[in-house]
Amino acid sequence: MTPTPPSQPNPRVSGNPATQSKITLTAKQQREQQKQEKLAQYQRELAKRRRSKVVWWVVGIAGALAVIALVVASIAFTPKPVTYDRGDGDGTGIAGVETFENTANHVEGTVAYPQTPPTGGDHNAAWLNCAVYSEPVPNENAVHSLEHGAVWITYDADAVSDADLDAIRAKLPSSYVILSPFEGLDAPVVMSAWNAQLKLDGTDDERMEEFLTAYWRSQTVPEPNGACAGAVDGPGKQS
Repeated sequence: MTPTPPSQPNPRVSGNPATQSKITLTAKQQREQQKQEKLAQYQRELAKRRRSKVVWWVVGIAGALAVIALVVASIAFTPKPVTYDRGDGDGTGIAGVETFENTANHVEGTVAYPQTPPTGGDHNAAWLNCAVYSEPVPNENAVHSLEHGAVWITYDADAVSDADLDAIRAKLPSSYVILSPFEGLDAPVVMSAWNAQLKLDGTDDERMEEFLTAYWRSQTVPEPNGACAGAVDGPGKQS
């Protein structure tokens, strides 16, 4: 029979009451210390979370203020769109304006126009969408747009720089205007409306605004208030 080994004494238990009291007190102190350490750790974690919330609030508010500042700046510094009252179709008082008499029939194919660029005449049944174009556009469609009250501004691409084009665009309303290059012009810039035309010396010619005032959306054209969108685009449409 295998002998039973003697039991090991419990180091936390003492037969001496005074010693046992000290052991018990030490265990309570350790538990209290552990409790305090856990409490301190919890308080540190809580403070950390609070700091994170404050940081995110600060970041969020700063971001919102930045967005508001950008919106305000964009409104403040964006140029206001140019507008003109609808013209009365009479620009005869503008120096250099020529006026003509043209027919207004819808036809197929190309048309030989008496003016360059054309200011009216027979034209395609589909109008050209009013916009800025980087390439020449079909005469027959552009003339139909003139019939609706649009103004067609053509320029000699060899005589007009990018800065000149920006200067022109800054003077234009957002609709009922066509801007495009045109081959064979005898002036740097030529403005055409239905049965009216003006040759300009350059992009800083003050008569540009005068012509737009007289002929933009004129009510004397064959089809006043006709649309200038929703039909056909020419090549090189930009806007």
